[in-house]
Amino acid sequence: MEKQEPLSEKQIRIIDVSERLFAEKGFEGTSVRDIAHEADVNVAMISYYFGSKEKLLEAMFARRSAMITDQLTVVLDDEKLAPIDKVYLLIDFYIDQIIRNQHFHKIMVREQIAGRDSSVGKAIAKIKLTNQSLIKQLILEGQKKKVFKPRIDVSMMMMTLIGTANQMISAQQHYRILNDLEDMPDEKFEILIQKKLSVHLKNLFKAVLTYES
Repeated sequence: MEKQEPLSEKQIRIIDVSERLFAEKGFEGTSVRDIAHEADVNVAMISYYFGSKEKLLEAMFARRSAMITDQLTVVLDDEKLAPIDKVYLLIDFYIDQIIRNQHFHKIMVREQIAGRDSSVGKAIAKIKLTNQSLIKQLILEGQKKKVFKPRIDVSMMMMTLIGTANQMISAQQHYRILNDLEDMPDEKFEILIQKKLSVHLKNLFKAVLTYES
């Protein structure tokens, strides 16, 4: 994967603001002027740093992709961890990323549903291919050590992980209603669903990956 150039504080602020606005108003419904106003910069600065709104969106995806890939690499390279413990760390990492970066994941889900053959669609595919390649290395490590089952469908595994976490976030109000949690403070509820997702997905992946009952 290509090494990304370090971003300046202004670039990060612009990307963070655009991420929030794209999630709230949609890509088409957000103007460069809107972003400039919210980020407290002029329009020319956005043009200078990114060139266009489309390139700004690409930069946003590139930034998140690099963060995810870096974390995956750190976990994979830790020789002290057993393969299943690496899987557990990755589950917690993905859950944390989806909960903490809900704007980005809302955009990602929306772009995937749209299914446009655009630079953003290609960026999403690149993120998925890169991450899946790294996860496959981890699964292969476990298979070589005879602790993971053969013929693991990594694509389905990742869809289960990300899809379950995304569904919990998008349907959290319904989860509150169904489980009589409407009066629970937001921070406490976030901790609760993070823990429940972690336990549920770890139990599921343990059953899929290992020979343990």
